[in-house]
Amino acid sequence: MPDLFSPVTVGKWTLPNRIAMAPMTRSRADASGVPGEATATYYRQRATAGLIITEGVQPSATGQGYSNTPGLHTRRQIRGWRAVADSVHEEGGHIVAQIMHAGRIAHPDNKNGHETVAPSALAAPGEIFTPSGPRPHPVPRALTTAEIPSVIEEYVDSARAAVEAGLDGIELHGANGYLIHQFLAPSTNHRTDTYGGSTTGRARFAIDLATAVAEAVGSERVGLRISPGINLHGAIEDDPAETAATYRTLIDAITPLGLAYLHTIGAPATPLLTDLRTRFDGTLIVNDGWYPMTDATAARRHIDSGRADLVSVGRAFIANPDLVRRWQNNAPVTEPDPTTFYGGDTRGYTDYTTLAD
Repeated sequence: MPDLFSPVTVGKWTLPNRIAMAPMTRSRADASGVPGEATATYYRQRATAGLIITEGVQPSATGQGYSNTPGLHTRRQIRGWRAVADSVHEEGGHIVAQIMHAGRIAHPDNKNGHETVAPSALAAPGEIFTPSGPRPHPVPRALTTAEIPSVIEEYVDSARAAVEAGLDGIELHGANGYLIHQFLAPSTNHRTDTYGGSTTGRARFAIDLATAVAEAVGSERVGLRISPGINLHGAIEDDPAETAATYRTLIDAITPLGLAYLHTIGAPATPLLTDLRTRFDGTLIVNDGWYPMTDATAARRHIDSGRADLVSVGRAFIANPDLVRRWQNNAPVTEPDPTTFYGGDTRGYTDYTTLAD
């Protein structure tokens, strides 16, 4: 039987263990969305993870949500990610870029005035942090049917840019209330065209997108992250039967593509996620969510039970660059400092110590 520290083949990669570093926004890119030397150091320090999934990376200027998040749509950004990929590979690690179009979870002040688009012209609840402080989410412009293929092409171009940068692959962020999830959730998708109006219609954007990206860069380089029923950022899926039908439609359609992995958020023993695991004929990465913070005991339980092939871990990796070694040796772990999660300098970013230190 596999254990948490045994190797596993995922797509075209042979990974040394089953602990993935989860994607986490850190807002340390420059004003042009270029990751710098500190970002390369940050990911290199954590290269003992079986797989690193980067913070969300916008596929276009319009797709940016938060300030100082990195992109993958300009030559400078590609060069910045090349340095990151090289740093991780020099340590023997594997790293994929999570491509994240924020959709309506955005503000023009965070992206040089670019407009905000979404499946429907519905503002997200609450506020978003901007350089001038918290601001209400604006009402987005609803994408027309005719322009959806161009949005899909932005993802495709960004996936190709990731491969050009030397990254090992990409993850499509279909979770947590961002653009793909906005198409999936009935509360954020009021469309009546082929991309809405039914469970099949709401799943169509994610299916078309996964198909196009897999064809462009190879399905063995592509993962998809989903969060059924998590209900973040106003993407509400509170009808269990409808939610199950939507995600079964999605998973049944993408399984024949042969994607590298499916990455789920939520307790993996729930009936829906258990069902999706049986439907998806590929590697499953699970993530418990936000509370409590995943520890070694929980991670082992997911692998030992057969509910997952890998476990993704977030905040513990922020504060413990050598988390894999700490868990292997039953060593104490450092608690992360939430005040340094977003933005700032290297404090709380690259200055956490290892056991060797």
